[in-house]
Amino acid sequence: MERVVTGFVDNLVQPVVNVIVFTVENGLLFLLFLLLWLAFGAALVWSQGSLDATWTWVRGLPLILQGLVWLLFLPVVAGLWIWETTWPLIVRLVLVVGLAGWNLLIFLPRAATATQP
Repeated sequence: MERVVTGFVDNLVQPVVNVIVFTVENGLLFLLFLLLWLAFGAALVWSQGSLDATWTWVRGLPLILQGLVWLLFLPVVAGLWIWETTWPLIVRLVLVVGLAGWNLLIFLPRAATATQP
């Protein structure tokens, strides 16, 4: 059993973690989420039906794929869920804008040397 766990960690988990660390350190994840939020905002202004269609598409995926989409794009999909609720417009706008701002702040690239002594 130890061999199976070690093989799983060494061959799957570690490479995925390395890719995530690379994308965060180089600002690629920030750019990805910036583009996603800009597309979300553009859809709010010019084509709210596309947000409805995207929500329908996500909900129509098989459960495992839905979980994967939620896991990989949690802030944006959560924003989409918030937008699709029947809450008052101002509440939805404040929550979506706040979520987008928080998401981009979290992934904002920082100089790695600035935190080292």
